[in-house]
Amino acid sequence: MTSWVGRTAAEISAAVREKRVTPREVVAEHLARIETLDGRLGAFRKVRAEAALAEADVVAGRADLAELPLAGVPVAIKDNLAVRGESTRNGSAATPDTPAEDDHVTVARLRAAGAVVVGLTNVPELCVFGTTDGVHGTARNPWDTSRTTGGSSGGSAAAVAAGLVPLALGNDGMGSLRIPAANCGLLGLKPGFGVIPADIGHGDWFGMSENGPLATTVEDARLMFGILAGTDTGRPSGTAPSSPSIALSVRSPLVGVTVTRPYADAARRAAELLAGAGLRVRPADPAYPVWLGTTSLAHWTAGTAVDAEGLDPKLLTRRTRVHAAVGRRFVKGVRAGDRRERLRRRLEPFFAEHDVLLTPALARRGPTAANWHERGWLRNLLVNTNYSPLTPPWNLTGWPAMSVPFGTLPSGAPCAVQLVGRPGSELELLEVAGRLEELNPWRRTAPIG
Repeated sequence: MTSWVGRTAAEISAAVREKRVTPREVVAEHLARIETLDGRLGAFRKVRAEAALAEADVVAGRADLAELPLAGVPVAIKDNLAVRGESTRNGSAATPDTPAEDDHVTVARLRAAGAVVVGLTNVPELCVFGTTDGVHGTARNPWDTSRTTGGSSGGSAAAVAAGLVPLALGNDGMGSLRIPAANCGLLGLKPGFGVIPADIGHGDWFGMSENGPLATTVEDARLMFGILAGTDTGRPSGTAPSSPSIALSVRSPLVGVTVTRPYADAARRAAELLAGAGLRVRPADPAYPVWLGTTSLAHWTAGTAVDAEGLDPKLLTRRTRVHAAVGRRFVKGVRAGDRRERLRRRLEPFFAEHDVLLTPALARRGPTAANWHERGWLRNLLVNTNYSPLTPPWNLTGWPAMSVPFGTLPSGAPCAVQLVGRPGSELELLEVAGRLEELNPWRRTAPIG
């Protein structure tokens, strides 16, 4: 008997459209894997077993089944996006346990494409930090369960990396897609501003947060991206150049934070392979300003302060309370300030000269899977900043960026690189990611089971 666990979304949807398998059979197999493994991983806050099987039967009966790009594909949704009939807890005890009346627009688009929502995935409280742990559980990296999956889309990344689902929906306000993707050996694409509907929290962290896909192949990432963006092909920005100019930089954007050798070496090796395949690659560092760190902190904390408004502070964890309290001092200045525009103007000349920036995805491997939400705010701040300094600049600019698996760390866990482009270059990044996939294929599913 053919198993559909571990297959790509493209393979599953093709088989369902051709009626080689039913949506119920596919979903049931994935639910069985969730039941077997998720107790060790903590990927899901809520598994919708009965509802998912019922939804699978609805998909099977659709008159347009043969045209559905995600026919019968099980997907997981990050628990800060509304799923009709389910509460949206956002990793907190302070949020209401009230079922949503309607799907978030991105969830609705996935369902319209034939996907079946099997559950809502764990996040850190209010999706603030780069470790996924809290009152609803701890998400662990399927490649090494002693380590965090990353955050804040940590549960979604764990679910895809362990083969619990082939695709998951997450979002990224300071690296929240790219960090767990890098930890878990996945593709995580943060689109540019306005490409995919956001509507995340109260104001999308001042427009810095974007929804995007977590996938195991470039084909699947492109497929899901196109559906989320409301296009047929996943190519809203036109046709990518056949030979983009790529700049390699292994420098940390933040003063005082260094990139460890495994991640720097991975970026250099990726550059060598791309150059060997005929692409134009040369070393070049963006002109990161010295004030980037303080600007990132101000926007990060202020976004949390806005999202925490109206919630009972006694029900928030300590690190969230402190983060929001710090952020309240910055909200007015962030709203009125011009630092993000100044950063864009400073970096635009670099991207006038180079099509794509290639960097390490992280500075060091993810920290241990632990109750970080019970530890002090400053300790959390330092851990997050030291292991992920390369993601925040691109939320501040609002430009597309993605994490791509590349090689392994000394521990055997996945390593990763980051690709960044100018506005409208999502297709270009996917094309370069596709070249890396061809040149240096990665293992798609963690050896857990």
